[in-house]
Amino acid sequence: MSEKTLQHRIDGPDDAPVLVLGAALGTTWHMWDRQIPELTRHWRVIRFDLPGHGGSPAHAASSVAELADRLIATLDALGVDRFGYAGCNIGGAIGVQLALTRPHQVTSLALVSTSPRYGTADAWRQRGVVIRTNGLDPIARTTPEHWFTQGFAGAQPAIVEWAVQMVRTTDPGCYIAACEALASFDVRSSLGRVGVPTLVVVGSEDQVTPTTDARTLVAGIPDASLALVPGTSHLAPVEQPSAVTELLIRHFSTAWHDKPGPGGQTAIGAAAPKPQIAPPVPPQAPPAAIESGHAQPEQVRGATYEAGIKVRREVLGDAHVDRVEAAADDFTGDFHDFITRYAWGETWTRPGLDRRTRSIITLTALVARGHHDELVLHTRAALRNGLTPTEIKEVLLHTAIYCGVPAANSAFAVAQRVIREETTPEA
Repeated sequence: MSEKTLQHRIDGPDDAPVLVLGAALGTTWHMWDRQIPELTRHWRVIRFDLPGHGGSPAHAASSVAELADRLIATLDALGVDRFGYAGCNIGGAIGVQLALTRPHQVTSLALVSTSPRYGTADAWRQRGVVIRTNGLDPIARTTPEHWFTQGFAGAQPAIVEWAVQMVRTTDPGCYIAACEALASFDVRSSLGRVGVPTLVVVGSEDQVTPTTDARTLVAGIPDASLALVPGTSHLAPVEQPSAVTELLIRHFSTAWHDKPGPGGQTAIGAAAPKPQIAPPVPPQAPPAAIESGHAQPEQVRGATYEAGIKVRREVLGDAHVDRVEAAADDFTGDFHDFITRYAWGETWTRPGLDRRTRSIITLTALVARGHHDELVLHTRAALRNGLTPTEIKEVLLHTAIYCGVPAANSAFAVAQRVIREETTPEA
């Protein structure tokens, strides 16, 4: 298997139409096991594992687009040109990406526990920092409360243990890369271009991708229906296998020809009218593009600025950049533009050094000059850029020799506080 394809499994008759199933972050294709007996009566089912999940080789992919491209390469190698697609969590994100970029190949779509934007970029990158420092065990131990309702978890301890072990045995580097993929995934402004019949399935108790996210998908996709599964949390295909199987069969067989009742919503056990929701507001331009009482001409704010604001947000975090830009005015706005274009758009984007190395250089310079406020900011950035606490410690030890022990002593106090804040798993 090459780095450009994904580990996969095929079930069902060779001459049947193809249905592809995408798994959630931290799971394997086995999350769909209980759907397979019924689905293979109608389709040739292809399941795939994300990189580093299950027995899949650990060839990390850091964007949803890259994962979609690898799936297409896998299907091309199998001679599959057209297919239906159902995905859960990041598997659903891959499905939206395919519908946007491969509309001639995707015949219909089912999005299970899926969001057009998964939380915030800062939260996903923070999870990467925690995993890089502590491994996947803290994430694994909290998995049951995020994936299942309390009643299901109490009644099915074997399934809960299976879920925990599935996450625990995932390759950490690939999991972190998937976090980066979700950090940058945002299709809210593109939903109107999803041109295939789409079923959106959500558990009524799902707190990871809540019903509000599902309704945003339905409101934005022109040909979409909503199915609400009562008493179910995030991993709906595992918690309510029969219900999800029934929905998938109905949708991929007839849903886009014979839609559900008025309003296009289906509920298992209790029907409800489709909410009348205004289409989601497209995301605004990054706050840095408009200053309070300050606007740069387009010839100044060009490609360099756009590249700079992108890197600045990825390294320092959306929350920090938003705060800075919200506080900018006529007096400080030009300075922030200057930083964005020259520091982030021209220096941090140069190909000669990777971001880890640039973080090491930056930490050293800040220690030497005693810039402790900036050291707080760039210690967090160094963790985001892949440095471990041990590596940051080595950088600071090195500065003790070349920048002086007092400077390093102050830097250790600053970095210790930041590292504790950033790497302590949530209770």
